[in-house]
Amino acid sequence: MATNEHIVTSFDDELNGLAQKIAEMGGIAEQQVGESVAALSRRDEALAQRVISSDKRMDQLQREIEDDATHMIARRQPMAQDLREIVAAIHIANDLERVGDLAKNTAKRVFAIEGNFAAQRLVGGVEHISEMSLAQLKHILDAYTSRDLDSALAVWKRDDEIDAMYTSLFRELLTYMMEDPRNITFCTHLLFCAKNIERIGDHATNIAETIHYLVTGIPLTDERPKKDESSVTTVEYSDADD
Repeated sequence: MATNEHIVTSFDDELNGLAQKIAEMGGIAEQQVGESVAALSRRDEALAQRVISSDKRMDQLQREIEDDATHMIARRQPMAQDLREIVAAIHIANDLERVGDLAKNTAKRVFAIEGNFAAQRLVGGVEHISEMSLAQLKHILDAYTSRDLDSALAVWKRDDEIDAMYTSLFRELLTYMMEDPRNITFCTHLLFCAKNIERIGDHATNIAETIHYLVTGIPLTDERPKKDESSVTTVEYSDADD
């Protein structure tokens, strides 16, 4: 009996170790997203470099979680809920690692942007969408910690709000590029940044689906609510001299 209790306790410790590493990744991811947009807004190259450098720890944690999970499956041969806990940790670690990559890519844009353009005020649109994506990320990480299925589903259902905001910003940036060619380079960089941030919302949605499977044992097969219409968005050009 004592041996069985020891095995159970040891396995619980290993599961807690996975959860702690997920929590550390989540904290780093939230910081990376916030700081990458702050660096973009302030054109702060030092802060941007800090975001880029912090991604090494994210990569390391993701590898450790995969290694730990693989060894746990091989040694413990878990079933049902225990197996879902391990598989969920792998999936969530992968999503958080991608969030870190997207934040890093946004930070890299800070070094590519040159000059001072009137379009700088358009960064506000990127800040707005990042606030929503960051809120989604915070909520889904809390939902994972508490295994709160209702909160996870709420995040999943709100993804279309980020999509709609991205489409609106996409259209606005296209308009500015057409009105003044001097804005093209700056706005193009902002478009890439905005897309990175919109994709962060997608990864939060991925995590929501993982939580659904973790809690219920059933994959979430409903079609995702999507309102990203950037691929079919057009902007009419009007020449004031006509």
